[in-house]
Amino acid sequence: MKRSLLLLVFAVLLTAAPLLFIPHSDFGGTDGQAEKTIQVIAPHYQPWAQTIFEPPGGEVETLLFSVQAAVGAGIIGYIIGVYKGRANKREEAK
Repeated sequence: MKRSLLLLVFAVLLTAAPLLFIPHSDFGGTDGQAEKTIQVIAPHYQPWAQTIFEPPGGEVETLLFSVQAAVGAGIIGYIIGVYKGRANKREEAK
């Protein structure tokens, strides 16, 4: 448990490090590039949906995406570990 907590803290620090060491950067994503391309192709296009939450900067958006990916990977890893553990228990019981 202690090791898992240490790894989690390390992952959070690793994710937040670019925000601390590169404070005035613009980590743009594909959403911004897609929006620019759409404006070039169809300048009169109006989006049919509005965002619920607009992060204060591009780097915060990237941070949130990275955290989302890390949480998803953690959940998938946990599920794989549970099934692997069950398989090992069945193997030992035989």
